[in-house]
Amino acid sequence: MNARCLILDIGGVLELTPRTGWLARWDEHLGLPPGTADRRLTDVWAAGEIGTITENEVHEQVAARLGLGPVDTDSFMADLWDEYLGTPNTELIDYVAGLRPRCRLGILSNSFVGARELETAAYGFDRLVDEIVYSHEIGVRKPDPSAFAVTCARLQVRPGDCLFVDDFAPNVEAARTAGMQAHLFEGNAETVARISSYLDPTVSV
Repeated sequence: MNARCLILDIGGVLELTPRTGWLARWDEHLGLPPGTADRRLTDVWAAGEIGTITENEVHEQVAARLGLGPVDTDSFMADLWDEYLGTPNTELIDYVAGLRPRCRLGILSNSFVGARELETAAYGFDRLVDEIVYSHEIGVRKPDPSAFAVTCARLQVRPGDCLFVDDFAPNVEAARTAGMQAHLFEGNAETVARISSYLDPTVSV
């Protein structure tokens, strides 16, 4: 199939996700040296990103490694998701929503187990695009080349027919290496202009 396709990242692009300092607050609350909670859970974060751990197992590991009871464990996870979900980048989302008749639309996101359900409920990304590819569901994360290959296969497009938008430079470079056009997200105005020029190269922006 020869069809133009736009593929976007979620965190930092479709969602605005500034640091909230939640892990530092938990270190302080638990009387731990700064960075302790994050270090104790490093392998849990990594496993959650590629789906080798379940949501229940994440909760169990958080409780065991930080010595939390059920209420505090739920609060810890709520703080994690509060930062993870951020707030919607409404301007960009609204622009992308108007593109569906003109091109295929996809999402490729490094994610964490449980993200699909929460992001669907919060933002309805499943209605925004044709396919969502989450790292925790395919077992590999950007910038691994296979993440881009899986996304193209699911969208039934060729890499050369795709524009990929991400806020992390190594992922942008990896997309280019995979044969895609790619744009580093640094703001809505520049990104909308880049998408517009991609979809209609004859238009000066």
